[in-house]
Amino acid sequence: MAIVTLVLGNSGSGKSYSMHNLDPRLCGVINVMGKPLPFRAGRDFRKLNTDNAYEINDRLPTFRAPIVIIDDFQYVMANEFMRGVTDEGAGNAVFQRFNRIGQNAWNILNTAINQTDPNQRIYILSHIEEVEGKTKIKTMGKMLDEKIVLEGMVTIVLQTAIRNGEHHFMTKNDGTTTVKTPHEMFSNELIPNDLNAVDDAICDYYGLIKDPSQRAETI
Repeated sequence: MAIVTLVLGNSGSGKSYSMHNLDPRLCGVINVMGKPLPFRAGRDFRKLNTDNAYEINDRLPTFRAPIVIIDDFQYVMANEFMRGVTDEGAGNAVFQRFNRIGQNAWNILNTAINQTDPNQRIYILSHIEEVEGKTKIKTMGKMLDEKIVLEGMVTIVLQTAIRNGEHHFMTKNDGTTTVKTPHEMFSNELIPNDLNAVDDAICDYYGLIKDPSQRAETI
């Protein structure tokens, strides 16, 4: 059972860039849109370029990297929706398509949580949307929001914030987000948008070995 963290935010708010201090040797990236990462060392990261929900779900348990990143998760749903826009059908067929998209997203998150190594950390980067004055992970259709609530499946939800031109992660919920972190994992409500520092905090909090190749030296 890996530690799964949702990292949420609008496009351009620093989600993908937050990877820039991670050691590429420790990472595997599921690159949903196949985009270059927005920093120079991004070319050194091992990537699986796919937006196919079934492939992602099948491959996740096979990843041996201690850190796995899915970037950007919402396009797994959005691309599947767009590919079916011109399909003929109405009523129940459309309803079933939304159900399939929702089930595929749930399957990926459920697999990440329950079918991966306990020492792995999985970061799922995704966009947000505002619903009734509150920001949440962007989804397709109502099933994931009304029946599941993806944020409820994980313990850690971070959201990007820009203050005075500086990029941060929010660690505390102010009532307008779905942000949440374990008690005393972070002392500040805003932290730098540095996924490596976040990973250090998670490893320290849960007693995980950041780099399994150093296990013998650590012991």
